[in-house]
Amino acid sequence: QVHLVESGGGLVQAGGSLRLSCAASGRPFNNYVMAWFRQAPGKEREFVALIWSSGTPHYADSVKGRFTISRDNVKNTVSLQMISLKREDTAVYYCAADAISSAVASAYEFWGQGTQVTVSS
Repeated sequence: QVHLVESGGGLVQAGGSLRLSCAASGRPFNNYVMAWFRQAPGKEREFVALIWSSGTPHYADSVKGRFTISRDNVKNTVSLQMISLKREDTAVYYCAADAISSAVASAYEFWGQGTQVTVSS
């Protein structure tokens, strides 16, 4: 079992920045691909970014160049630095973990509770 806890969400103006963090506990952290997804009201959960244990990232096109995912395999944390935020980035952001990498939410076994990000105009 992997327990994930997100933090760092909040309200920010368009063009601003936020940094989300996810702390993991349980099974060895570096066994897992870590990912961020988001879900806006009335929409399906959407892939944002993932990072392999090696540190190699992969991003959704909608956030490429604005978001940066990183992980610390000693502290068992994964972060998402978000800059140039847009209103359409408003969503609940979820941290996820699985042994297999995927951009599909249903592929992930472990999830955090989510943290709200609201971008105002």
